[in-house]
Amino acid sequence: MAVLSYIIVPLVMALIGLGMVFAKRDLFSVFSEGAKDGMKTAVKLLPTLVILLSAISMFNSSGAASALSSFLSPIGERMGIPSEIIPLILIRPLSGGASTALIADIFEKYGADSFIGRCTSVIAGSSDTLLYVISVYFGAVGVKKTRGSVPISFFVMVFCVFFALFLCRVMFV
Repeated sequence: MAVLSYIIVPLVMALIGLGMVFAKRDLFSVFSEGAKDGMKTAVKLLPTLVILLSAISMFNSSGAASALSSFLSPIGERMGIPSEIIPLILIRPLSGGASTALIADIFEKYGADSFIGRCTSVIAGSSDTLLYVISVYFGAVGVKKTRGSVPISFFVMVFCVFFALFLCRVMFV
């Protein structure tokens, strides 16, 4: 299996190359056109991504995320949400990189096999960076009015958090 993992990428590249050589169509120009379209899409998305990443950075750097987390911790504890994972719940919809750093920090402090670590894993696996995904996908196709997409996405995120905590309590406690 280890040998297969080393040769799979070169093998796929060789098969693609052979397919391009023996194809009846000019696949290189088709590939070039696709790459050109991809670059146009990337350039279209750039302003949206710069604004989104700047706003997330300002939210984290200003201390607003930690202040909001401190404010919500007592409320979360009453609702059955461990205060240690509230920062993850707040950051996860905004930034994948920041949430990954929080996950690593939680694992380091409490352990991956602890109840908090397991809840963190389930929440991270069942949620996504909502604002990033919405802005990239809608920005790529030029959607200006997201209508109910953002509120519904946040509702689903909240549902995922509570369902993840429920499953962790049922499975691991």
